[in-house]
Amino acid sequence: MKKVFTLVVALLFVSIASFAQQSTPKKDGPQASFKEEMHDFGKIREGIVAEYEFKFTNTGNQPLILNDVRASCGCTTPAWSKEPVMPGKTGMIKVAYNSAGRPGAFNKSITITTNIPDETKVLFIKGEVMPVADMNDQNPNQSPVRLGN
Repeated sequence: MKKVFTLVVALLFVSIASFAQQSTPKKDGPQASFKEEMHDFGKIREGIVAEYEFKFTNTGNQPLILNDVRASCGCTTPAWSKEPVMPGKTGMIKVAYNSAGRPGAFNKSITITTNIPDETKVLFIKGEVMPVADMNDQNPNQSPVRLGN
């Protein structure tokens, strides 16, 4: 009885291991593959609007549609590809962060809903807004403004 139990456990282990090694077949439908999911602006001057463009590719086999793109607060404004992104093609989500009156560190999220069933994507931007007085003390000849892309 002990030998039979050991044999069954061994066979179960081998079958699970071989199943785990099989490659997962590609899902039907659209798939969004982002080049980056987080952007760090670093130190930026208070009062500017810092912008960054997140790029993605539709790696699926059907058109990808961005249904909605929402920022976590009113200081961050997203703009995005309104037309369907065909398989193999790229799209973008441009994010603008308004630093006016917001000195200090920031970390914001951008939530994306698409026609991919049961999937929501979240992108992030972060950085530190330096008050204008502090920026002038550091190096008045060097521009502290850093924009993505």
